[in-house]
Amino acid sequence: MAPHILVLGGTTEARRLAADLAAWPGVRVTTSLAGRVARPGALDGDVRVGGFGGADGLAAWLRAHQVDAVADATHPFAAGITANAARATAATGLPLVVLRRPGWQPVRGDRWHPVASLDAAAELLPRLGRRVLLTTGRLGLAAFAGLTRLHFVVRSVEAPEPPMPPDSEVVLARGPFTPADESALLRAHRIDVLVTKDSGGTATSAKLTAARELDLPVVVVRRPALPSGVTSVPDVAAVLDRLGLDRLGLDRP
Repeated sequence: MAPHILVLGGTTEARRLAADLAAWPGVRVTTSLAGRVARPGALDGDVRVGGFGGADGLAAWLRAHQVDAVADATHPFAAGITANAARATAATGLPLVVLRRPGWQPVRGDRWHPVASLDAAAELLPRLGRRVLLTTGRLGLAAFAGLTRLHFVVRSVEAPEPPMPPDSEVVLARGPFTPADESALLRAHRIDVLVTKDSGGTATSAKLTAARELDLPVVVVRRPALPSGVTSVPDVAAVLDRLGLDRLGLDRP
């Protein structure tokens, strides 16, 4: 029977992984999306949208759909689904491969302020600036809602969810951005501090270059830890190697 791989998706890496898996003769791939993006791009293989109902619901879905392995390629900050995937695969005895793009590393000239959470970022902000570019996504803005004396420029792909800081303006835009793009945005809005999550990758890293060139402080929210006993691989090639499709006797695409 053809192996069935469930990809927990929502990232560029997940899209590439689905395409590579679908290209293997005899491999069935299903990508699961949380449904938070209204118009996701086309994906290779089968697609399902929506939650599973926690770890138990995911385990039941894996059994019902005869899944052979799970590849978690969700966003580095999607801690909930990663925890559920770890519990569900442990309960079903299935292999789990977690793909996490490498995090960003500071270089000479960076003025980074690492923090453990959005709440910690909000607590630190008043000491660093008054005009904030907030690039932490459209969720979780409630952490900043009490900062009434700061002006926020909130950038996200889709409209952010309330509650939001009272003095806010929203910029809807989708990367990748160039350092010149980011520098122009920072200058146009007279930004004096940037807040971002350590998403890693190159699609949104240009803002770090622009902040460094403008000598701006950057509050960097660190990634949540992986569940106990779970490790990650850095790219699609490493996922394919960990899944061991070669060892199943399948022809390479």
